[in-house]
Order: sequence, then structure tokens, then C-alpha cells
Amino acid sequence: MKKPSSEQLDAFGKELDTLRVQALADLGQRDADHIRSMIRVQRYAEIGGRGLLFFGFNPIAWAFGVMLLALSKILNNMEIGHNIMHGQYDWMNDPNIHSQRFDWDNVCDPDSWRKTHNFEHHAYTNIIGLDRDFGYGAFRMTEDIPWEPRHRYQLAFYGVMAVLFQWGVGLHDLEAERIRSGEITRESKQPVWQAFVKRAKRHLLKDYIIFPLLAGPGFLAVFLGNFAANTLRNVWASAVIFCGHFTDDVHTFQPEDCSHESRGQWYYRQILGSSNIAGSHVFHLLTGHLSHQIEHHLFPDIPAHRYAELGPQVEAICLRYGIPYNTGSFANQYLSVLRRLMRYSTPPQSLPLKA
Repeated sequence: MKKPSSEQLDAFGKELDTLRVQALADLGQRDADHIRSMIRVQRYAEIGGRGLLFFGFNPIAWAFGVMLLALSKILNNMEIGHNIMHGQYDWMNDPNIHSQRFDWDNVCDPDSWRKTHNFEHHAYTNIIGLDRDFGYGAFRMTEDIPWEPRHRYQLAFYGVMAVLFQWGVGLHDLEAERIRSGEITRESKQPVWQAFVKRAKRHLLKDYIIFPLLAGPGFLAVFLGNFAANTLRNVWASAVIFCGHFTDDVHTFQPEDCSHESRGQWYYRQILGSSNIAGSHVFHLLTGHLSHQIEHHLFPDIPAHRYAELGPQVEAICLRYGIPYNTGSFANQYLSVLRRLMRYSTPPQSLPLKA
């Protein structure tokens, strides 16, 4: 793939800037109605799910309860929480859905999320050493990251991480890999640890003690139902996020290659560092529209439900400038992620194999 010239990237950036300005100028009632309707659906799904877990006296009712509660948690985290905390609805001046005030049903502290995701990841997307979301300090996804013996098992570790995804995200801002290397001290991360412990206690108390106890003789059914719903949310969220960031065709960058970027160069990096997932309207809602990861990385502050409209325009612009637009089915993108995990789990041929 030949990189466009600086002049072409400047023109490319201006076209994308125009799309962004047009979308922001058009924000209004349609967007407010969308987020408020999603909040209502999420709340009804939680009430219905918890109700069925409480009063469902057969396996079918229990299973429906789990699915509704999982749906509630998925919408809360992805279509609602993630997008609100990006500031997509700050223009509404509603304190309940403002990026700096919103809280979600997740052990990850919102302040930590805004730091590691909104700032570090979106500013330094796929720049090795600066974007800590690329591999999360746990996975080797590029030859630019030195191989370690633990990487042999990263495919299996991914399976564990998928089940416990919210816990991994909650611990991400502790920067354990930097503590191990001596770059930072454990003491410097005490405020982050304390915030995590506080949220973890609240989550465990709510889903695994209070609600099960309220169910009386149905304690075990509610306990297991809450665990199943949390697990479904975690596995789904991890799959969507990995498909948006770690497919075969996603590029990585070195810090020196990204210094003094123009706007067009920044857009170019965002597109090469992202992947989309094709799907239906309902599928996109369930992903929080992160199935449009390219558009999200380009326009993180535009309400995500608009990405489906912007996508064809972005793809057409990319085609004109010879820039690849990576999209595919969920199955193909997910298999691509697994291939990448496996490829970089083995040591480079120049390294001797260690027992």
C-alpha cells in the first residue's frame, strides 16, 4: 500500500473535517430522542431481567431473565455509557447524561476510563509505547513488542480475559506492566487502586449479595443469573472491541512516525488502526455502534448512532485516496483476531526457544 502524499492527506483531512462539521451542525431532537429511548430500553430490560430471575420458577424463565439482564448491561456499557462518556451528548446540557457525571454498571472507574480510553487511546491510537490499549499490556499483537515466554499462552489467556473483561478494564489504569518494569511505583497508583476496590465492592455487593438475598429461597438462581449476565456482557464486549482493534489488517505505528501529524495524517492513522464489522441495525445497537470503529475513531464526539450514515461517505472518501477501509462480517473479523493472537504468540525465528 502506497502512502498518500502530504498534499493528498491534507485534502483527505479537509473532506473528513467537512463531514464532521456537517454532522455536528445537524445535532438535535433526533439524537436526544435516540439516547433517551436507549436509556428507557435499558432500564426496562433490567427490571424485566431481574424480575424474571426473582420470580421465574422454571429454566425457561430463568434463561429469559439472564438474557434481558445481559441486554441491559450491554446497552448500559456500550450504546449508553461508552458513548455518553465520550461527550457525544454534552450539547444537551442534561446532567444525567453528561460525560463528566455519568456512571455506569461496570467496575471500571469512569475517571480512569476517560484517562486511558478517551485521551490515551484516541489520541495515540496504535502508537507502540503510547497507546496502552493496543494489547492492554497483556497481549503481543505486533513484532514491535518484544516476545516473552508468557506470550505462548496468550490465546488461552484471551479466553479467560474475555470472561472477566470488565475486571481487566477496571485494572488497566493500574499500569501493572510499568510497575513491574520499575517505570512507576506501586505507591503512585494507590488512588487508582482505591477507586477500583470501592467500585468492585459495590458491584459484588449488588449483584452477588443484595439481590440474591432479596430473592430469599431463590438466592442461588439469582446469584447464578447475575453471574451469567455479567459473563455474557463481558464476552460480547471483548469480542466487539477486539474485532475493532486487532484484526489482521490493523496497522501499528512508531512514535517518531507520528510526531507533528497534520489533521489528515491523524485521520489516516485512525483508519489504518481500526476495523469495522458489517451487520444489521440491531447488531450495531448491541455493539454500541463500535462495529463502526473506523467512524468512531474519526469522530468520537459525534453520537454513535450516526456512524451508519457516515460510514458509506467515509468509505467513498477512502476509495478516492486509495486508503484501505477494513470491514467484514463478525465471523471473519473475529477469526482474524484469533489468527493475530496465535501468530504473535510464538517467538521470532531469531530467538532461541526456551523451555
